Amino acid sequence: MPERPLRVLIVDDEALGRQRLEDLLRHEDGVVICGFADNGDAAMEAIRGLAPDLVFLDVQMPRRTGIEVVRDIGPEQMPPTIFVTAYDHHALEAFDVAAVDYLVKPFDDERFEQSFRRARRMIELKELGRLSEQLRAVLNAGSGGAAAAPAATAAAAAAAAATEAAVPVVVPPPSSSGYLERIAVEMRGQVRVVPVDTIEYISASGPYAEIHVGERTYIIRERMQTLEERLNPARFFRIHRSVIVRLDQIETLLREAGGDYAVQLKGGVRLSVSRNRVEPLEQWMGLAKSK
Repeated sequence: MPERPLRVLIVDDEALGRQRLEDLLRHEDGVVICGFADNGDAAMEAIRGLAPDLVFLDVQMPRRTGIEVVRDIGPEQMPPTIFVTAYDHHALEAFDVAAVDYLVKPFDDERFEQSFRRARRMIELKELGRLSEQLRAVLNAGSGGAAAAPAATAAAAAAAAATEAAVPVVVPPPSSSGYLERIAVEMRGQVRVVPVDTIEYISASGPYAEIHVGERTYIIRERMQTLEERLNPARFFRIHRSVIVRLDQIETLLREAGGDYAVQLKGGVRLSVSRNRVEPLEQWMGLAKSK
């Protein structure tokens, strides 16, 4: 039985923008463009009426912005969405309302292909929304009693085992500390448990977090803010908006040209430190306050 084609809605207030996406999608196998919209109100009507599998959604539009469209419909009711914007600073806000990815105009064919492949992979999971709900339940289970956490964890792990891409499953710690002691990630249909004390650092990659353990990198779909809150601050430190480091991996604090700072880890990796994070990091390292 042939697979159902991927139904895509294109939303952009500029005709050239719609045409650009249409031309690129015409070269993709198994894709049907189910509709177009040129403003926020029309986008909401098309999303509700056409029920597309994927939406390319312009950010700056008349009547409603793309961000407002998602918020008015509701992130849980939205199809997977790739934001299209001329303004890079919208990216972080886009991910806060559950975007799969974003394209900054003008984007090249390679960047489009990367974004589209990511979206298609996520859509193929089919369980993304349910796993998201289960993840939230697991993350909140620490204060909900001992019985709730194992049940939520088992459900999330079972759903993850049926998928074929990296899906976040966070296992709450058995202790009463409330902090994560291990993170389970699903890859190629197998669930691997990563103890947090083996993590060297975590870096952000769009809506994903990359967990670095030696030569291995595991990818989960989770916000850095959530991970920062769930990791023990005595062991992990957010040195940059996009980087969390295990503190005992830091070997050297480096002052670079122009007054910037970086840390070098024991494994040789060098990571930038935001200026507003230098002083608390120096305090943890037992260094005198910078003059």
